[in-house]
Amino acid sequence: MKSKTYLFSTFSHPDAISINSLDITLFKPDIDFSKYDHFIITSKQVSEVLKQYDAKVLKPALCISKATALAYEKIGGKVLGIGGGYGDDLSLEIRKQSRGVQWLYLRAKVVASGFVSLCKKEGYCITESIVYESKCSCEIRDIQVEDNATLIFTSPSSVKCFLKQHTISEQSSVIVIGKTTAKALPTNIEYKVSEKTTVQSCIDLVDL
Repeated sequence: MKSKTYLFSTFSHPDAISINSLDITLFKPDIDFSKYDHFIITSKQVSEVLKQYDAKVLKPALCISKATALAYEKIGGKVLGIGGGYGDDLSLEIRKQSRGVQWLYLRAKVVASGFVSLCKKEGYCITESIVYESKCSCEIRDIQVEDNATLIFTSPSSVKCFLKQHTISEQSSVIVIGKTTAKALPTNIEYKVSEKTTVQSCIDLVDL
């Protein structure tokens, strides 16, 4: 009998048991968008936040992945550049711009990467605004996972939320969406990293 595949993500996929790992709360802070030249966006949740504002506030944005860029384009935003799914990629893009550029980093309350802090230390002008908060969902808390299942994690938060209530069996196969997510795993856990930072790329690794 084929083992089950569980996807811990805010996305779903027909070839996996999709478990929403996070409950998202969107904020609407008072922001003077006229002060900024470009946005930095590291989650599709930011596009949901920006829907609360007039479309005129949208600025050309550096997006962390193709999925994030697509979400931003759908609300009318212009994409300045796309990273490979990692904050370090965005650091390279930021460094291509003048230090006089005024950036607005629209971010979660808790972030996994310190790339913005590094860029700020190098003299780049980046203002941070917390526009949403993620919390572990009841769904991930209550799920019962078979020992020999395939577990797919798509963010450090999905790993951390799973581990609050569960342990990863030695019989499990673990797939992560990228290096940052892999760092959230216990050091004794073997895992595969998807070639691309997409859910489909993770699914492609199942049974390999």
